[in-house]
Amino acid sequence: MMPPTGAGRAPDHASGIMAKVEIYTSIMCPYCSRAVGLLQSKNIAFEQIDVSMSGALRQTMRSRAGGRTSVPQIFIDDEHIGGCDDLMALESAGHLDALLNRPAP
Repeated sequence: MMPPTGAGRAPDHASGIMAKVEIYTSIMCPYCSRAVGLLQSKNIAFEQIDVSMSGALRQTMRSRAGGRTSVPQIFIDDEHIGGCDDLMALESAGHLDALLNRPAP
């Protein structure tokens, strides 16, 4: 089971990681768990927003994600990254750390 809305890790200012990371999730979603696991393994602070029981939160996610309805939907510094596969592709290509290490706006 995943942490409740708003849960995440404390910022790791010593390593310079300051990007604002938001991830919309739902319970029992293996892709959500995988994306959250990657962020946790990098000791990244993030806000987890559970849309399982809230139509309003799901609508907010959909609006921000250009109409996408699947979870997870991930944002870094308010930039839509996409879903789990998109996050993993950024990691595999070596681009995720650069996005996460940008100073917060």
